[in-house]
Parts: sequence; structure tokens; C-alpha cells
Amino acid sequence: MRASSVMSGMFAATFGLVVLSGCATGSTAQSQSSGSPSARGGSGQAIKIGIDLPVSGADASTGIPTQNGAVLAIEQANARGLPGGFTLSALTLDDAVQGVHDPAQGAQNVKTFISDPSVVAMIGPFNSNVAKAEIPLTNDAGLAQVSPANTSTGLTKGDDAAKLRTSHPDVNAYFRVSATDDRQGAAGARFARALGFRSAFVIDDDETYGKGLADVFAQQFVSLGGTVLGHEHLTKGQQDFKALLTKARSVRPDMVFYGGTTASGGGLLRRQMGDAGMAATPFVGGDGIADAEFLHSAGTLANGSYFTVAAPEASKLPAARAFLREYEARWKAPVGPYSANAYAVARLEIAAIEKAIVDGGGKPPTRAAVLRNVAATSHFASPIGPIGFDRNGDTTDPILTVYGVKGGRFVFVNQIDLRS
Repeated sequence: MRASSVMSGMFAATFGLVVLSGCATGSTAQSQSSGSPSARGGSGQAIKIGIDLPVSGADASTGIPTQNGAVLAIEQANARGLPGGFTLSALTLDDAVQGVHDPAQGAQNVKTFISDPSVVAMIGPFNSNVAKAEIPLTNDAGLAQVSPANTSTGLTKGDDAAKLRTSHPDVNAYFRVSATDDRQGAAGARFARALGFRSAFVIDDDETYGKGLADVFAQQFVSLGGTVLGHEHLTKGQQDFKALLTKARSVRPDMVFYGGTTASGGGLLRRQMGDAGMAATPFVGGDGIADAEFLHSAGTLANGSYFTVAAPEASKLPAARAFLREYEARWKAPVGPYSANAYAVARLEIAAIEKAIVDGGGKPPTRAAVLRNVAATSHFASPIGPIGFDRNGDTTDPILTVYGVKGGRFVFVNQIDLRS
């Protein structure tokens, strides 16, 4: 799901032009429109892409660089020029409330996008519980929604996914380019066992993403011969973990696995492990703790932690070099773990919009046409590898990366291709 200057080099990503297969070439009340000031096309009608991400509070250290990746792609498209003389604009909205990502605010942001007929596609959200509140709305409106970071399995698979699409059960408007938690949790369990951990105490934040990831990890860890000594859930806003950690220490686990985000307690939990006599116990999590805020919250106890990110380490990909240069030149800051994902998503949607304009004889693109083109995406070249979607809206090319914390910095450990 989730860098700052401490991640420079680790999350560096670059990337040139991308082509869609078959297609032509602050506070929650605040929004920003990026692109041409007029945002008017040749027909006099604006074309907008809505962007919903947490860009304030604890999630901002990843939300902002993710948003910047998408905005960069839109600015580049305007510099290059769109068919028919249209100009793109980014309508950016914050889904964080009082510093924490909020499903109700995300839903309200999507309603804002839907009420604006010039918004023909959207990017986001970052957090899976926010996506759960948004998907019924974009499904009902037929608005193409592509997330750069959501990982909860139930957003696209099984009965939970079906319940999110009751308005139009045969229509899928939601897509994502990140690996799902059934794969991320399983990979985390394999990694933990490979490190020699035989027992684990599992903790999650009881949110859509965190609980789902922790459940998969626990199941897979046991299936690989490990033992889960306990599984506890945090409560919203919890700050004191003494009783929980005392319980964890009493069973002497080889490691603690945390499913959740830094904002919902991950960093503070890790810091308080020191007070509970568990400073030397390894801490393993998912991409919810892949942010600079985790380093700040956990302090020196962040060292020795590991986490998975549902995206490739783009600095390892030759196709990513141009994007890194362009991103850092534009924003004067290093990329975040999902900046390249967001850039790829924006380019994909832009290509879908351009094809809709061409196919429509130069007329403004309709949401239906853009959605159709997004759904047909296949072998889309990007800094995170080729992008295609299956019938559920999941990426057909999932890649996951494992990182650790050493000397107060995030370090690359391994990259896992999940396509096989």
C-alpha cells in the first residue's frame, strides 16, 4: 500500500513513454486542479482525472509522492498534446481526516468526481478500506477507477467483491496494479520461514487491509510448518499496547507480524515492544509500514524490521530510468514506493482517454468509452513492468518486493515475481 528522502535509491524508479495495447498515442475540504489553468480542450470542454489519496497526516509521506507521480504524467501529456487539442486537468482530493485515511471522506470525494461530468476517470485510493467505500459508487456511475496501491483480496475476488458491485454486477469499473494480499501475505510467510522463524505472534489493526493481510500470513505461516502463538486486534485510536505486548512476550515468539498501517499504530507498536522487553524480537509487516513515518514513530527500534511492498523495486528495472530523472527534476524530491505505480496508472488512463477521443472523431470522451478502453488494457509498458488486467480487475503481472530497516534506512532485500 505505501517514502521520503531516506528511501532515495531504494524506491528510485524511472520510465519512458508507455502505450496502451490497442490504443493511440490538504485538508479534506481542499482540492487542486493541475494542468492548464483553463483545462479546456478544442471543444471547449474540460477533461479531468480525479485523484483521491491521503495527502495529509500520517499517510502523507507516501500519499504525496504517489499523487506527484500521477500529476507528472498529466503534465507530460499536456506538454505532448492530446488529440483534438484537449487539455487534461487533475482534480486532487485528500481522503484523510484528522491525519488518518477515512472511508467516508473517500466516498464523498468520489461523489465529487461523479458529479463533475468532465471527470472521465479516477486514480486511487491508497488504502483498501477507503476503496471498499468507493467501489460501489464508481461501479454505479461507470467511472473507471484504477488504484496504484490497494491490496485487499476481497475488493476483487469472492462474495465480498460481488457485494461491492450490486448496482451493475456484470460491470467492473475498479482495477489495480498492485499484488493482492492473498499473494502478499503468502510471500511474507515464505520470507519469514526462509529467515528461520518458527513461531509468530500476529497483530492486526482490524481494518480491511490489515486484518486481511494478517489472516493470510497466519494461515500460510502455519501451512509452511510455522506456529502462530496468538492473533490479536488493535482498536481504532489505540495508543497503549502494554497489555497486548505483555501477552505476546509471555509466549516467546520468534517474531511479531503486524498487519496494518503506520497511521493505525504500526510504528508506535514497534516502539513499545522495547518497553515490553521485546526490542530484539524481529518485526515483520506489509506495505502499510513502508513509509518515513514508521521510521519516525518506531525510532531506533525500526531497525531489524522487514516489510513487503506490492510493487517492484523500480530502480532495478532499466525501463524506469527516465521517470526517476523526470520525477526528481519536477518535484525536487525522491520518489515514493508507489510513485511509479501512480505514474503508470495515469499514463494508462490517459491512453484510454486519447483512444476514446480518436474513436469518437474528436469529440469529448465519454466515461463509458474510457472504461471500456481501460478494461481492455493488455501488455501496457510501464516502469513497474507490463500491465494487463484480468476479468476481476487485478493485474496479470504482480511483482512484490521485500525490504528491511538497517541503520535507520530502508534497504532492498529481495524482489519476488508472482506471475508464475
